[in-house]
Amino acid sequence: MSEEKLTHIAASGEAHMVDVSDKAETVRTATAEGVVRMKRTTLDIILAGDAKKGDVIGTARLAGIMAAKQTASLIPLCHPLMLTKVVVDITPDETLPGLRVEATAKLTGKTGVEMEALTAVSVACLTIYDMAKAVDKAMEIGTIRLLEKTGGKSGDFRHPEGR
Repeated sequence: MSEEKLTHIAASGEAHMVDVSDKAETVRTATAEGVVRMKRTTLDIILAGDAKKGDVIGTARLAGIMAAKQTASLIPLCHPLMLTKVVVDITPDETLPGLRVEATAKLTGKTGVEMEALTAVSVACLTIYDMAKAVDKAMEIGTIRLLEKTGGKSGDFRHPEGR
């Protein structure tokens, strides 16, 4: 059994950017999710398109896509990537009540896109909060997690609790 270790920490303990120059280019995808819980009345306002700041879902989708493209500027030690696809889906979930955010990032490259998918979800959730906070400051952002990833030397991953 191989010993697990953190790839961004040197033996002496300092953080460093991983050298991926010798890695093979493969198609890589990652899908992440998160939720924004809110009052039922807040969800109704968003779905009716009555939020004072405008189209909450459309704006949050765009913010998530833009965030995925800026991940290397936001997260130290992330490689700048040439993403070939970013999809952000935002759907109402009556059981929360609130909105469920899912983002998928894709590229052909030497390093994974998990952080891009997670960043897209995080910023989309924050945008939802920002646009609806005037009517519901008690909203909660949560359950941000990687659902799955494909490609690369470490192979595929699916969250053990599923979707």
